[in-house]
Amino acid sequence: MIQKPKGTIDLFDKKGNNFIYLQNLISYFCDKYNYNFIKTPTFESSELFHRGIGETTDIVTKETYDFKDKSNRSLTLKPEGTAGVIRSFIENKMYANVIQPVKLYYFSSAFRYERPQAGRLREHTQFGVEVLGSDDISVDAEVISLAVNILSFLKFKNIKVKINSLGDLESREKYKKELVKHFKPKINELCEDCQNRLEKNPLRVLDCKVDCNHEIMKNVPKTIDYLNEESKTRFESLKSYLDALEIEYEVDCKLVRGLDYYSHTVFEVQADIENFGSQNTIVGGGRYNNLVETLGGPSTPGIGFGMGMERLLIALEQEKLDINNSRIDLYVGNISSQKEEVYSIVNMLRLNGFKVETDYLNKNLKNQFKNIERLNPKYFVIIGDDELKSFKVKIKDNDTKEETEIELYEIANFLDMR
Repeated sequence: MIQKPKGTIDLFDKKGNNFIYLQNLISYFCDKYNYNFIKTPTFESSELFHRGIGETTDIVTKETYDFKDKSNRSLTLKPEGTAGVIRSFIENKMYANVIQPVKLYYFSSAFRYERPQAGRLREHTQFGVEVLGSDDISVDAEVISLAVNILSFLKFKNIKVKINSLGDLESREKYKKELVKHFKPKINELCEDCQNRLEKNPLRVLDCKVDCNHEIMKNVPKTIDYLNEESKTRFESLKSYLDALEIEYEVDCKLVRGLDYYSHTVFEVQADIENFGSQNTIVGGGRYNNLVETLGGPSTPGIGFGMGMERLLIALEQEKLDINNSRIDLYVGNISSQKEEVYSIVNMLRLNGFKVETDYLNKNLKNQFKNIERLNPKYFVIIGDDELKSFKVKIKDNDTKEETEIELYEIANFLDMR
């Protein structure tokens, strides 16, 4: 038997329905914030991710799925969504749009060759948003609030936002020098990856999962102590916006995120999730004011976040949050010799916006009642030749067992009033 590759997942039945429900819910929120949907290719030029994400990141050095096509071009299955969106932004000259900023959202498969664990798959679906063309701090607050409001609607407990500032280029370079000075005396005690990262990109050392409990990590220099005045003012303004939006936050000076392109605001959104332990981060993102220029476009500020959809599904299951509880509105039992007439009624009800199910296996009445018991619709009706002839049916409330006789073609009106 051929099985799915390691680190991938099949979504079907309730999980599949929950996935679609989440997509629709998230799309609803994005629409209210006036974000437009974008779809980019599953694979892109390898150069896009090497230049965009950064040569020193774990994603590029260890985790990408790279391959050559028949014309010997280097291509990569996208490991995250932002770089592809930025490429599209530049290629399609969205920076020339009359309406700015450009606000986009997407659902995209992402591929990373890493050790599979709960909610971290080698292929996962990433929901993400990107806002391009505004450096105003209100945009940072809006992006964070969008993530928080989605999780709040899903009823996660103790939602907490962790924020930090990496500052502008001047502040980052100053901070990097302090990190090198801090870690160098004991660098041989750290893992091989950290030893390689120290000179190339010392911020990556803070993101290390191997040495996170090492003594030297406890008194590491704080990013906010090395911000210039402009960067400090931005960060204080962000906190004021979050206070105004009544969003709880915590300043975490070790938060740097795992990508090279971030500047100024970086953030994570966490929630208390049973059995997730310390891995309770659901959303991560930040500002990237130099990424568009790095990839060949005009200087354009940007900010965004990503959220793993499968990880979100697992979190909802762990918390026993039943999100997709929409019942079938009506089950139509079909015992007529003119089955196509009954199917036309089912079709009409669906076109009127009702969730309707019927029999497709020519079951007898007894077995159709078993279907009703299993599916638990709000209402059910049995239609046979007598009902088609008299144009009258008895519709039954499946909870109260109350039965009402109505005209055959009044079913939609009856359901609409309930």
